[in-house]
Amino acid sequence: MDPMIDQHGHKGYVYLIGAGPGDPALITVKGRECIGRADVILYDYLANGGLLAYANPGAELIYAGKVGGAHNREQWQINQLMVAKAREGKVVARLKGGDPFVFGRGGEECEILVDAGIPFEVVPGVTAAIGAAAYAGIPLTHRDFTTSVAFVTGHESPGKEASGIDWERLSLGSGTVVFYMGIKNLPLITRNMMAYGRAPETPVAIIRWGTRPEQEVLTGTLVDIAEKAQKAGLRAPAITVIGEVVSLRDKLRWFDNRPLYGKGVLVTRAADQAGEFSRCLAEQGARVYECPTIRIVPPESFQELDEAIASLGTFSWLIFTSFNAVAAFFSRLHELGRDSRALGNCRICAVGPRTAAALAPYGINADLVPADYKAEGVVAAFQALEIGGQRILFPKADRARDVIPAALEKLGAHVAAPVAYRNIIPDSLPPAALTALEERRIDCITFTSSSTALNLAAMTGKERLRGLLAGVAVASIGPVTSKTCRELGLTVQIEPEKYTIAALTEAIVRYFS
Repeated sequence: MDPMIDQHGHKGYVYLIGAGPGDPALITVKGRECIGRADVILYDYLANGGLLAYANPGAELIYAGKVGGAHNREQWQINQLMVAKAREGKVVARLKGGDPFVFGRGGEECEILVDAGIPFEVVPGVTAAIGAAAYAGIPLTHRDFTTSVAFVTGHESPGKEASGIDWERLSLGSGTVVFYMGIKNLPLITRNMMAYGRAPETPVAIIRWGTRPEQEVLTGTLVDIAEKAQKAGLRAPAITVIGEVVSLRDKLRWFDNRPLYGKGVLVTRAADQAGEFSRCLAEQGARVYECPTIRIVPPESFQELDEAIASLGTFSWLIFTSFNAVAAFFSRLHELGRDSRALGNCRICAVGPRTAAALAPYGINADLVPADYKAEGVVAAFQALEIGGQRILFPKADRARDVIPAALEKLGAHVAAPVAYRNIIPDSLPPAALTALEERRIDCITFTSSSTALNLAAMTGKERLRGLLAGVAVASIGPVTSKTCRELGLTVQIEPEKYTIAALTEAIVRYFS
């Protein structure tokens, strides 16, 4: 039988997907693929919202988690909704935090699907105990400490007349014990562990929001961890790890001792270009908020660019000053039914290594990459060449400075500078980014071009922007952008010597170190 057609002839199907413990990068390859296939996604409180980026643009997204600490939908309602959507012939992705079959009620949901005659598939995920402990630097097993581990619920079903936890065996064994969702019952858990024989000095760690940028780890012993947790105000979601392996944390911690850990960094690049920069910052431990202040769109008219492309054979040089310029030019070239062969003997100048790298997919190596990655660097590089009488093509953004065309014309060249793309201002700031600014959770804001700074000021207003960025470190990619920031009344604390994303990331790390 076709796995997408059930016994009633409906094309309904359900994937129970483990979303992992929090870091969206920990989703399995299969889990990500199944999210992309779904018509409907039912997602939980503990499933990272970033995973929804893998959804089909037309998918129906239904939140089935908690609102204000209370359940948005009860389990029976989730069951009914899952079955109803599948019976409509939909492919349903039930996205659950951690692993569906480890304290995720996945078994109960599968029983409902079996009873309803709906085909399903279970996609395992990284469970919180494994993921959170690893990110806290705590190996759950270690030959020098223990060869066994137990996963235990710290919040049993309220309908039970007596606890199903075998406290004596858990306590007397030497293995690691991990309690899920046991913060409220922590005093009871620690008392029982000690009452049934586990040594009071046994190390304990509580890991809250494990694997996420906001991860918190509190360590202590059975005798004092409950009091410490109360004083620290620790709340769910958290897991509790009990055992000698916890003593390895100080030696093995790697996630929460990175240079930018706990720092909120706002990235203002265009939405389709923020990913690389955000990853660089996240790898250093930053909590990244993406706030696109630029949207790249086609020019109002392609006439000038099309005319230049039609006469490509007459140009001696083609200058690209950004990744966007490369993408826009070759996109239009292909739309006109041509490819890189149309460049003929035209030599290529790329401003900076990233722009040069953008040419590689088109089979092109840059002939000239100026040492100074800005317009003035291009001019200086061409001053050393004989360009009198030569035709130079400079596809540009609508707001590009006239430094390059004006200077090269003075050197005797004939420059065509058609607009290849426009930078426009998005309609609004992302709510998460604006809230983070207003709540003072941003430690550093990054500007990778003058447009990112000018557009943000236009979206917020100059006075409000200065207020929002009071006490926030401003990181600018280079002197031109820094000049724009200062004209807006901002103080630039961070500027790398090289005008690249990698160099800017390194400069931010040095500043906060």
